[in-house]
Amino acid sequence: MPKITRIDNDTFDVTIAAAIETTHRVTVDDDYYEKLTKGRVEKEKLLQEAFKFLLNRESNSSILSQFTLQTIEQYFPDFPREMRNRFR
Repeated sequence: MPKITRIDNDTFDVTIAAAIETTHRVTVDDDYYEKLTKGRVEKEKLLQEAFKFLLNRESNSSILSQFTLQTIEQYFPDFPREMRNRFR
């Protein structure tokens, strides 16, 4: 399970403990958060699910060290649909 630390309203550090521990600085803007969750869960829960999604597709050491959450859909176009389905 990723460890999520809120830096400010939109910025989080996500630490993944695995063979190689990694930390990722992720920005989640309010508009994208609302698009994916309709405000049904906290941003931290969205990040937990987003990292589960990513870790099912690549190792933690392959995940960018700093990115906006929207960046995921550039690599995985099914990401927004998958997140919306999880938060219905």
